[in-house]
Amino acid sequence: MKRAVVKLGGSTANEAVLAEWIAALAGSALPLVIVPGGGRFADEIRNAQKDMGFSDKAAHAMAILAMDQLGHVILDRDDRLVPAQSMQNIERALRGGKIPVWLPSFLAIPAPDIRASWDITSDALAAWLAGKLGADALLLVKQTAAFSSGDDVASLTVRGIVDAGFAAMLPADVDLYLAGPRDAATAVALLASGKLPGTAIYRSGTPARKTG
Repeated sequence: MKRAVVKLGGSTANEAVLAEWIAALAGSALPLVIVPGGGRFADEIRNAQKDMGFSDKAAHAMAILAMDQLGHVILDRDDRLVPAQSMQNIERALRGGKIPVWLPSFLAIPAPDIRASWDITSDALAAWLAGKLGADALLLVKQTAAFSSGDDVASLTVRGIVDAGFAAMLPADVDLYLAGPRDAATAVALLASGKLPGTAIYRSGTPARKTG
């Protein structure tokens, strides 16, 4: 069965819709891996960097640890969700019918192909993981509806909907989907039937495949 990576944006963390998304993802019939955003934890690091003056290299590592923190918030919500730091952890969880929540610090901080920059956020890290796993699709769950099927990665980058490092990290053979708050209501049924919610985003020269 096809597999997907789902980035659950940190911007959802303070919203009621977070519970809806976690319930939907936990009930998925599609094998998937959840990548947490950094949310308010990453925002604190941005503020601290301004006050304390530490380097982008240090901030990068701390922001990835912030993703670990939000990952534990997500894990706290459903027993089907399990923590996964390594590729082996992820594969073991998927084989066991669980939904792994990736805690990225173990793999991402030392990875030589991930730049230490604020241009690399959880969007780009989710794309990186999708490539490493050989995933068929990547779904970015955002707290915005300011996108459409007429968008491509370039237009999303210009508007700040995905980070500046995202395009370089996204493999050419991974289908991209975006979902916002309005998609949460239908996500339970779609994921339970093995399909991804959201809007397919055009990839130049590569029409999006259907999931499921």
